[in-house]
Amino acid sequence: MTSLDDLPLRDELRGMTPYGAPQLDVAVRLNTNENSYPVPEAAVAEMEKALGSVLRDLNRYPDRDAVALRTDLAAYLGHGLTWKNVWAANGSNEIQQELLQTFAGPGRVALGFTPSYSMHPLLAAGTGTTWVDGRRGDDFALTAEHAVAKVRETGPDLVFLCSPNNPTGTALPLEVVEAVAETAPGMVVVDEAYAEFARAGTVFALSLIQRYPRLVVTRTMSKAFALAGGRLGYLAADPAVVDAVQLVRLPYHLSAMTQVVARAALAHTDALLSTVDAVKEQRDRIVETLRGWGLPVADSDANFVLFGAPGGDSKGAWQALLDRGVLIRDVGLPGWLRVTAGTPDETSAFLNALEELL
Repeated sequence: MTSLDDLPLRDELRGMTPYGAPQLDVAVRLNTNENSYPVPEAAVAEMEKALGSVLRDLNRYPDRDAVALRTDLAAYLGHGLTWKNVWAANGSNEIQQELLQTFAGPGRVALGFTPSYSMHPLLAAGTGTTWVDGRRGDDFALTAEHAVAKVRETGPDLVFLCSPNNPTGTALPLEVVEAVAETAPGMVVVDEAYAEFARAGTVFALSLIQRYPRLVVTRTMSKAFALAGGRLGYLAADPAVVDAVQLVRLPYHLSAMTQVVARAALAHTDALLSTVDAVKEQRDRIVETLRGWGLPVADSDANFVLFGAPGGDSKGAWQALLDRGVLIRDVGLPGWLRVTAGTPDETSAFLNALEELL
């Protein structure tokens, strides 16, 4: 039987494992940061109607430029952005891959600060980009001074920042983004997948796009909009960046069905985002409860919480929770686990199971 070792695999891919979280059939699944609330019926009805309008034309390719969708996304984002500032693709992962294909690649360097989103180094490897880990402090914080020092040290062609950061959940102070954008010789990509869940008063990098032509913000409809199955991610940047990314796009990459479903969702933004406060309430409930039990917990601006495993045994605690019907995420940080904030019943199931371990 042929193995990977028998194939002419690129050297930088040898020894790697694919990205992915366990997909297990358990009562409570809180491991992939999905929105636990289903799409509201009013939005579902509009999505079904929108799909019906394109099904008979599936013999034709979709709008290659997705101008109508990009116009709606720009209107949602505000900050004076137009469709020329926005590009959409199949999830923010594809957006980030396109950015690496455009601005990085063989002979070029991408800088990130772990622990952070584990797909970023995988995307770098997949595009032949050299990955440099600037690392965060022991408290998982990232200061402007540290970030700027690493930028000056490595001279990266592309810098990844994550705000709110995954897996820690904490948003970056805006001055960190500003400092990196002022210093970096190449592109600065700020992954804001969880921005809608941030605590009051948090300011995000969208407000900086007009000032920094090499700054890119990536977002998704998978989390707050509860469209993880719809696979729609997007970026906001200077129009020249959008033009550049289209040099590497695949032909007709965004299906007609994806485009109309996303537009129907954006037409029902208020309904779809109505669950955000409920999710934030459960997130804060988890933070307060776990801290009350004496467990270390990272500040969260996302729809998940990173916490210290009882006894520092992350693998043992993960398995013990799974044995009790609750699936959370072991993110590979020794002594730490991550749990998605779900419905009140899901959160109660998690807290009850964890309390048994204590």
